[in-house]
Amino acid sequence: MMLRLLNHGRIPVSRLSRRWMSCGSHSKTTVMSFGDGSHGALGLPASIIGMGSDAYEPTPIPGLPPDVVTVAAGHFHSLAVTSEGHVWAWGRNNEGQLGRDPLSPRETWNEPKRVEGLNKVRVQAAFASGVISAAIGDDGSLWVWGSSKRGQLGLGKGITNAALPSKIETLSGEEIVKVSLGWGHAVALAKNGNLFGWGYYADGRIGKIGRELEISPLESNSTKLRSRGESSAIEAAAKSVMEAIEKEKDMPIIWEPGSIEELHELKVADVACGLDHSLVLCRDGTLFSGGSNVYGQLGRAIKDLGMQPVDINFLPLSIASGLGHCLAVCDDPSSEPTGNATSVVSWGWNKSSQLGREGPHDIPQVVEGLIGESPVSVSGGRAHSLALTAKKELWAWGCGRNGRLGLGSSADEAEPMFVEYLEGSEVIQAVAGSC
Repeated sequence: MMLRLLNHGRIPVSRLSRRWMSCGSHSKTTVMSFGDGSHGALGLPASIIGMGSDAYEPTPIPGLPPDVVTVAAGHFHSLAVTSEGHVWAWGRNNEGQLGRDPLSPRETWNEPKRVEGLNKVRVQAAFASGVISAAIGDDGSLWVWGSSKRGQLGLGKGITNAALPSKIETLSGEEIVKVSLGWGHAVALAKNGNLFGWGYYADGRIGKIGRELEISPLESNSTKLRSRGESSAIEAAAKSVMEAIEKEKDMPIIWEPGSIEELHELKVADVACGLDHSLVLCRDGTLFSGGSNVYGQLGRAIKDLGMQPVDINFLPLSIASGLGHCLAVCDDPSSEPTGNATSVVSWGWNKSSQLGREGPHDIPQVVEGLIGESPVSVSGGRAHSLALTAKKELWAWGCGRNGRLGLGSSADEAEPMFVEYLEGSEVIQAVAGSC
């Protein structure tokens, strides 16, 4: 058995169980979820989880095809892509992010259903924010649906809604391979290493794209936000962002994808967006950050707006962002030359121990609890973190509220904990949605 696990965003997780079949046939998969099931984000019916909406251990999601090959998690909705290139969605649908009628009965939101409007597109991967969904076709085309006042759809000036999947024509000719979505901003990576950004661009969270960079009103509230508890700080951040946006007559928005000027001469390998910041990993190993530094999530002493190098003393291989914290899988400099050992480095917001370590929060440092475990990928949730190892084991730490760690309780964990429920399984994907 080989398992692919998906940990849902703010709080849910989904696990995929994969068993390879002979004769070249597609593997069979089982998607599982755990954590906060608000808005039906877990895809679990009451008959399985009872009257409550949360699941404290990975639980199989009924109703999905047996050939799911990849999964994605947004703020309160989830996506799955099958080997046939079909997209399935469930969870919150207030903004139409499921690709179905927003007026559909709320009690049906937890039922996985195939997204309409993509019948002629063979989807390779899907991505989700709080209010929109995105899918990449096998030709590199990018499709979006949902609703965003901040231009996150990228469909053109003033376009804030897409009831059905719509192609971003501005990116025609580019072969997109990855998209990352924050709270109002988006970045897309092309196969040739070019990077594009759009949406709400305050604080330089998508770098400079033909305009002067602007400071977000949220920055002035940084001290107040840092001093609050996890729940109140998240709520305060969300409220502050929304109030600031609503008050602005001319929001700082890039309505269509544009090339990020600071990175014109560089080729990008990976991207990751948080609430109001972005990380960009270049092929030469240089890591850039841009956006708000309220929680120290930029990981650098340079305070300039836009994309600037992170002060990291390790070679990053892959990156991830939670709401206000960052994670990177890095080469372990202490390992033998042929050992190929890796470590997890973290920085940023640490109110719920989502960094998995003590010490300065604004300086990238190694998570000691994973030394020797050879992590291969990481994922950041609102206030928790996940790591998948070379042994295909899942580790979780940070805020445990609603069971988002999958450890069977709501307790926080200050350092990485092995998810024992999955012992004996081979986990091949783990994602935690946050924005």
